[in-house]
Amino acid sequence: MDLVCLGEALIDFVSVESGVSVGESSGFLKSPGGAPANVAVGAAKLGMRSAFLGKVGDDPFGIYLRDTFAKHGVDVSGMRLDPDHRTGLAFVSLQNNGERSFCFFRNPSADMMYHPADVDNEIIRRAKIFHFGSISMIEEPGYSATLAAVETARQAGLLISYDPNLRPLLWPDLNRAQLNILQTISTTQILKISDEELAFLFGDVTPQNGLNLIMGRYPNLLLAVITLGENGCVWATKDGKRGSECGNRVDSIDTTGAGDGFVAGLLTQLVAYHTEPEHMLSLDAAELKRIFAFACGVGAMCTTIRGAIPSMPTLDQVEQFLSLQMIPNHR
Repeated sequence: MDLVCLGEALIDFVSVESGVSVGESSGFLKSPGGAPANVAVGAAKLGMRSAFLGKVGDDPFGIYLRDTFAKHGVDVSGMRLDPDHRTGLAFVSLQNNGERSFCFFRNPSADMMYHPADVDNEIIRRAKIFHFGSISMIEEPGYSATLAAVETARQAGLLISYDPNLRPLLWPDLNRAQLNILQTISTTQILKISDEELAFLFGDVTPQNGLNLIMGRYPNLLLAVITLGENGCVWATKDGKRGSECGNRVDSIDTTGAGDGFVAGLLTQLVAYHTEPEHMLSLDAAELKRIFAFACGVGAMCTTIRGAIPSMPTLDQVEQFLSLQMIPNHR
């Protein structure tokens, strides 16, 4: 197993129209989603051996999610079906530029009922990278379950990857959200945040100053990256390497899942180069450039199709896209 992703899985109902609110939309496209689940599927479509850990309802939507992940090659043996709580739903409306607004139905949903006893620790121990987000840590029992899984990954020597994937509407207290995310960064080695999350966590700082602040505050981090939407990303490593990658110009219609696609591309490439945490620091500038060019390419491609998982590209599709962009290919 290369990658284990833990967290929420839900159904996104994506508006078929742009520039309207959820209430104004004339219809929605059903799309499987949930950030960690998106990463698991995205990585599997790129040729990585991935697994997803989480809980969905023992209902038609939950079974659809499990079967969809499995169809794409994700190991779902660690997924739990909850007979007492429904699968979470999110209605997503799209602005004219492809950015989103959300309306969630999860009071509580099955993913919020994920207990420490639900975690399949053996799947984690067999992996190389453990990836998670902040949504599973909003309330108990998910908070304790996620921390227990992170500790299992740490003891097993996995690379630990974290993308907070902040959704302010889901947090009852944004001050607690900020504190929770900042504390969690100290448990991880790979951090991916967006420019919006940078502002939420650290205030009005430039991406480069934000990287300096993050790397100075969290000595555990081996790699931090800030995504900048269509403008690509900036990144830093523990041993002082710094860089940026330009974005790819595409006809964006839906940014749902773009950040998750970026993470899938990043983790896939890290496994292709090195698998142990200590090897992260041996990556040279040329290798890092190829890795982030690949990740940016995956993220850009995800914006050209509505929905998250439906937009995740295959390895062949990414290679073709990058060749047309005249960007150095992945290893």
